[in-house]
Amino acid sequence: MMTKTDPFANRPPVETALFDFFKIGPGPSSSHTIGPMKAGHDFLVLLQNTDPKLVASGTALEVTLLGSLSATGMGHGTDIAVLAGLLGNTPEHCPPGLLQNMRENPQAIYQFKVGSLSLPLSLKQITFGPVKHDSPYNNTLVIRLLDANKQTIAEREYYSVGGGFVQWKGWQEPKRGTPAHPYRSMHELQQRLKETGLELHELIIENEMAITGMSRPQIWQHIDELKMAMFESVEHGLLGFGKLPGTLGVYKKAQAILKHYQGHNLLIDQLLGRINAYAFAVSEENASGGVIVTAPTCGAAGVIPALLYAMREDLHIGARALNEGLVASAAVGMLCKHNAGIAGAEVGCQGEVGVASSMAAAMLAHALGYNATVVENAAEIALEHHLGLTCDPVGGYVQIPCIERNAMGAIKAYNAVLLATAEADTQHKVSLDAAIMAMNEIGRNMNIKFKETSAGGLAVSVVEC
Repeated sequence: MMTKTDPFANRPPVETALFDFFKIGPGPSSSHTIGPMKAGHDFLVLLQNTDPKLVASGTALEVTLLGSLSATGMGHGTDIAVLAGLLGNTPEHCPPGLLQNMRENPQAIYQFKVGSLSLPLSLKQITFGPVKHDSPYNNTLVIRLLDANKQTIAEREYYSVGGGFVQWKGWQEPKRGTPAHPYRSMHELQQRLKETGLELHELIIENEMAITGMSRPQIWQHIDELKMAMFESVEHGLLGFGKLPGTLGVYKKAQAILKHYQGHNLLIDQLLGRINAYAFAVSEENASGGVIVTAPTCGAAGVIPALLYAMREDLHIGARALNEGLVASAAVGMLCKHNAGIAGAEVGCQGEVGVASSMAAAMLAHALGYNATVVENAAEIALEHHLGLTCDPVGGYVQIPCIERNAMGAIKAYNAVLLATAEADTQHKVSLDAAIMAMNEIGRNMNIKFKETSAGGLAVSVVEC
């Protein structure tokens, strides 16, 4: 590595749990769909724990979307997601097709019920507010319960910070156990691995046990469930045909890509073609509002499942190695979230597809049995070559350029492993920490037009037809 200094030495240790990081839920966006649904449900719970007499005096609900949630919320279905949350739905238990049914019936009126309070609730109560605002996070929404005099009974300002994570004004990190092997950076994580003699996946599992109190068998069972959910999203997406929802008229292509490369003369083209098809399948499933796994976000949900599915079906890697690789990938993703960001609205698509590609590279390298230095080098290469990537969805839909970018991210992850394993691991010059630090600096200085507002880049240069 070029430097042995730790740029994140003064930060608190990573305490993100695996199953907070990886979430199963509906697309098309973790920050614009899953996060807002969780916010709506949280406000419902807030009222359930408020003085019943005070709540019963309510006469109206108001929801205001700000920043990127306002700019591209229509294409992402943010208003529908908040409404679904207020009606009691959570992402992990959202009935299949619910959001699509609500989308197809925009005039529908529902009943919002808390104790003795029952209010009519519809999309009309959800306002798309200013894109520029003073809240600390771009993805902000405010939910209020008002009385007959328009006075506020209850209010909460929510921040959808990426990957389906939600915070609010006054929010504090929930108290949990402390990591068994604390680390703030990849530099420090490598030190912990040397001190303990543990493999990367083993250290992450021991931290998960200490943080959450889950047993080792419980953790591996949940990892297996996540893996199978990823496989199902690939297989379901490969069956898709026709146009994606929305006004862009984008056709589903996963099935056609798979068929095109099945009989190709070059074996390497067959493999790369299949990886592309798998990534398209999950991304198209996400764009259709189907069930996917945030890895680390919905918008980047096709990268890791594509490579994971290829590892099983085409590279014939065993189930145990797949699970261990998936755990190793989380170490990279959690470091990126902890020290930079994974939301397109905060750091651009480098934090979504870029981080997903970095995680996927780590996953493959670890599953193939390479040491932690090679795993870091593969992750760094994949992230480095996504630096500066903007988030500029056309029409606010997670379709153009998002679907193709997932495929490119999966291919870059594969190539990053080829590069990392072809060099002496001690000769690699750029650390993962340096790449994460660069991503953070670029993201914070990136013009807001290029951070999921659909106000710049392809979003304005491509004409909707």
